[in-house]
Amino acid sequence: MKIQPVKTAIVGSGAISDAYLGTMINKFKILDVVGCCDRTPEKAHAKAQKYNIKEMTFDEILADDSIEIVVNLTAPMGHYPVIKQLLEAGKHVYTEKVLSVELEHAAELLRLADEKHLYLGAAPDTFLGSAIQTARFVVDSGLIGDVTSCYCALSRDSEIFSRAFPFTAKPGGGIGFDVGIYYITALLSILGPVKEVSGVTRTNSPQRMDYSLERFGEPFQIECENLMAGILQFERGTVGNLLFDANSIFTAPERPNVVLFGTMGALYMADPNQFGGEVKVILKGNSEPVVMQQSHAFSQEYRGLGVAEMAWSMRMGRRNRANKEMAYHALEVLHGIVKSSETRANQSIQSVFEQTPPIPRGFSGQTYFEFIEEASIAL
Repeated sequence: MKIQPVKTAIVGSGAISDAYLGTMINKFKILDVVGCCDRTPEKAHAKAQKYNIKEMTFDEILADDSIEIVVNLTAPMGHYPVIKQLLEAGKHVYTEKVLSVELEHAAELLRLADEKHLYLGAAPDTFLGSAIQTARFVVDSGLIGDVTSCYCALSRDSEIFSRAFPFTAKPGGGIGFDVGIYYITALLSILGPVKEVSGVTRTNSPQRMDYSLERFGEPFQIECENLMAGILQFERGTVGNLLFDANSIFTAPERPNVVLFGTMGALYMADPNQFGGEVKVILKGNSEPVVMQQSHAFSQEYRGLGVAEMAWSMRMGRRNRANKEMAYHALEVLHGIVKSSETRANQSIQSVFEQTPPIPRGFSGQTYFEFIEEASIAL
């Protein structure tokens, strides 16, 4: 059975759009990317020329009934109004992280998508990549026993990021909401829902001076967290510890620490901001970790994999993996840490989500999706 490709457009033609467009156009036959727009027309024009797609306005995308999925790549503060308009226009939406800055706005978007029977997906989709899927395979197999605790840590330098990417100084762009969401989503995809959180957030030295050539000597303010520490209590009994610090140093490549401790061993994960990377396991009675063979596909840069998976979900009539319920749960975890810092009290997480099946094993990259298209088999 021939599967009809899903016509897709993007809103927001900034830096991240190249990663999405390159993958969606060149890797996945299920997607037919037809247009792009941006509030700065010159950006949309450049992307349209580069990828041989149509330069469009936002209103044109809303009015085009042939476009089924719209990928929202705007800055976090723009997510809520853009997604709301798209859903109201009957579009399925996949958005860059986070789902929205404010939790109540995210809840409204979920209700709207449900009312209109529309798909709403959200990054990060790196958990669909080979590294995190391999880590889940190890945990699900019981190789390291019951996972009793986990640990994540990352350092960055907000002096660098706030100047290179101004949105990282705005609400929704802090190290927890912009980067920590990768780590939280990875843990959720492996360990399931969180029931309670506590934590501390800070904005150290909020008054800064810009030394870039464009704005040299201009003052600006950090309006979001640049330090987040949290404790997560998972429904399954695992206790997790998070530490995201943007007041330190940035290394390239980044050197995050992500470890799952089990009763029979420990698992050392790769960077959750990447699709691939080594997964190491050390079992009880051994002294050195070993690198696991990758059990799953998508080890390279596949930004937009979540869009393709959602398109297949639409065609096959099932729940997409990077779904709105898990995205909302991750956002509630982040807000719970913030509220715990403000109230100095543990916060119960009210939302739940259902873990979706892992990506099937045995195929890789483009070959896998071609197989699905030919055999009409859902992911």
